[in-house]
Amino acid sequence: MIIKHQRGRGNKVHLLLDDEYTVTTDINFWLDHYIADGTEITEDEWQELLVAINYKKALNKCADLLSRREHSVKELRTKLLRTVDPVSADKAINRYLEAGYLDDNHFCESLVEYLYNVKKYSTNHVRQECYKRGLSSEIINDVLDNYEVDNVETIVTLITNKYLSKLEQERGKEKVTASLQRKGFSYSDIKTAFYRLENEI
Repeated sequence: MIIKHQRGRGNKVHLLLDDEYTVTTDINFWLDHYIADGTEITEDEWQELLVAINYKKALNKCADLLSRREHSVKELRTKLLRTVDPVSADKAINRYLEAGYLDDNHFCESLVEYLYNVKKYSTNHVRQECYKRGLSSEIINDVLDNYEVDNVETIVTLITNKYLSKLEQERGKEKVTASLQRKGFSYSDIKTAFYRLENEI
């Protein structure tokens, strides 16, 4: 097989085998693994190069995704598998785990704090969101055990800051109750919160 390369847009480099496009990498990788155009390579040599290309692609994708926000290991792997093979994905994830840039415990702590303090979610809703992101029950329970959350007080805050105008509408209380239930709050906590507001406890 004869290997050649073509410059693409930006820092992309397209590799061709026997004049047929095969794969794209970046200029930094190609400079590190440069093979002169017209060089004949074996299937084994090509497969070795392809493994290195896919691993570099997985590392770059990890860097891109993690620069935008934190991810759980499962979230990151799911996204990587859209563009790279499982072996490259797992190898890249392990590299980021070893370097400390990927940590499910830290991610869970940050997520729980955001969902409680910013989104004002109920404990049940927080737990569901953590599960959706692929976090383990053990990690979720360990993190939630460190929080003492008063769901009733959270509901009072939500009603006061977000739902007062809705309460003035026809069947307002029913609508607010339904909205709060969709956030994962129990009916008994909602009822207690309304009682607390109405009696200014």
